Amino acid sequence: MKMPKIIILTFILSQIVSSMVFSNEPSKSAVSVQNAFPNLKFKNPVDLTFADDGSNRIFVVEKRGRIQVFENDSKTTAASVFLDISTLVHDSGECGLLGLTFHPKFKTNGYFFVNYTTKKPVKTIIARFEVDPKNKNQALPDSFLSILEIDQPYENHNGGQIVFGPDGFLYIGMGDGGSGGDPKNFGQNLNSLLGKMLRIDIDKPANGLHYSIPASNPFVKKSPEIREEIYAYGLRNPWRFSFDTKTKKLWCADVGQNLWEEISIITSGGNFGWKIMEGKNRFNNSKEDTTKLIPPVFEYKHTDGNCSITGGFVYYGKKVNPFLGYYIYGDYCSKNVWKLNTNNYQNSLVAVAPSSINAFGVDSKNELYMLCNDGIIYEFVPNKN
Repeated sequence: MKMPKIIILTFILSQIVSSMVFSNEPSKSAVSVQNAFPNLKFKNPVDLTFADDGSNRIFVVEKRGRIQVFENDSKTTAASVFLDISTLVHDSGECGLLGLTFHPKFKTNGYFFVNYTTKKPVKTIIARFEVDPKNKNQALPDSFLSILEIDQPYENHNGGQIVFGPDGFLYIGMGDGGSGGDPKNFGQNLNSLLGKMLRIDIDKPANGLHYSIPASNPFVKKSPEIREEIYAYGLRNPWRFSFDTKTKKLWCADVGQNLWEEISIITSGGNFGWKIMEGKNRFNNSKEDTTKLIPPVFEYKHTDGNCSITGGFVYYGKKVNPFLGYYIYGDYCSKNVWKLNTNNYQNSLVAVAPSSINAFGVDSKNELYMLCNDGIIYEFVPNKN
């Protein structure tokens, strides 16, 4: 049976619009992926960063509880262990040593911070360590200071990223506590730190804690039932987030449940919907009012092997001109890498990773790297026309 021309035309137009918004075909500006450090290999790398101390070093976090450091040179032949806290870390499933960030004044105070999980009971620990003043490639394990501890009801959805924002405060991405479907509704519970973006001041300890609450946090003095550490809420599992170094916007890739993955720009006091919404769609036939919820700027469905978003960075390096000013991110399952226009949110596939994408990272020159489950750190190289 022939379809009416109007239906055919409508279908074609819908496919054109769909391909403009979300494409699984590599764009003309597609890039190649290559091993950035051919002599190095890591065990389940989940984070990559730099110390911003004038050195040309890269730090790679291994989920098992180790941080390795090496010179940022493709000819580097070996990495050294910067910190090993594997005896403290529970690394089963989604647990482990999940995040690393350096104090903005690391060059003078030697402080850096980690995010990891423990067992019996399962907790998220945000801890501070110090570098050995006699050896910049070695931390002092005995300098451990617990900054914040958060009980976890399950072993999944731990978040993991910690980043100092342009305001000097420490941002902590916390998942909803795990299981599936947020059974305890932590995402919407303002008396819980789970399912939130937290913001704390670690330079001004107060009230018997090793941190204080920034006066500009959105829920300060609102209610004794609300945790003042909360900067934003309604998140499911913000595995990776980053600040745009030019606009200062906070880009967050929130891992979805069964159908949708989302990218949001986090704002102070914002409710990003979980578990009322999954992406821009009602979750589990929810009936709650959605008028005050902040939808993601972009979402994609679990099709073509996509199932778990891995957040990245807005690129401002010099090596990959096709990426300039775009938000680069990927999907753990399909291994697809996309670039998202930060103005109109049009999306295009630019590469496919050789292995599942654990995370992205940048060096001191804003060059982008991709950490994969095969233990290799990859970089992007523009294709020659």
